[in-house]
Amino acid sequence: MNHDPIRPPEGPRCIYVLEDDPAICRLVAGTLVEFGFEAVECPNAAALRRQLLLRVPDLCIVDLGLPDADGMDVVRDLQARLGCGVLILTGRGYVSDRVMGLELGADDYMVKPFEPRELVARVRSILRRHEKMQGAHQDTPAQTAEFGGWRFHGQSNTLHAPDGQEWTLSAGEARMLTQFLLRPNRILDREQLCGDRDLSPLDRGVDVRISRLRRKLESDPQNPKTIRTVYGAGYLFAGEVRWT
Repeated sequence: MNHDPIRPPEGPRCIYVLEDDPAICRLVAGTLVEFGFEAVECPNAAALRRQLLLRVPDLCIVDLGLPDADGMDVVRDLQARLGCGVLILTGRGYVSDRVMGLELGADDYMVKPFEPRELVARVRSILRRHEKMQGAHQDTPAQTAEFGGWRFHGQSNTLHAPDGQEWTLSAGEARMLTQFLLRPNRILDREQLCGDRDLSPLDRGVDVRISRLRRKLESDPQNPKTIRTVYGAGYLFAGEVRWT
């Protein structure tokens, strides 16, 4: 590959549908087109990779049961390379799969069979979250946050510890940490942390990402001093933050 994939021009939001079942793939793509999106059908991971060389979508819908790849690996790769929205749509209803998918950076997780209109609502919700985060980055030209000896680089999603250890955060973790760092010492509710008023109160994505951030930032994640729980209200990032 000798060039970078390009973002699509302004127009209908582009969504890649990675699904090996032709009937389900057509149903998902057809529903998206009916509601004004552009949908590209990818029957396997190889087809998705070919499309990604040409164009970065606004969102990928990913089935976990693929004939040529592990769907979790696809989710991990999408978040590490592109940071686009990811919705897992799968027949796997196990809690462990849901938690793993969210930990890898997926924005949402749906289990088949599904209601097409709910799928569209969740797609729109993810896209709104990403748009709000992009707007927040535009309003904040500084890209590096420093706090208590730590450094977070927003452009690369990298977090540097005072002892020199480094992590590359998932897109979901980076979005959440950015929300904290933009509003230190203020209580943020679950909706604010996700940037989405349509967040289900049963959604575990917030809890999973809070836990992962605490494992990195806290000396004792079970008794956190930096990301504090304010019972009945939300979470608070305690510390002074300087953007450079």
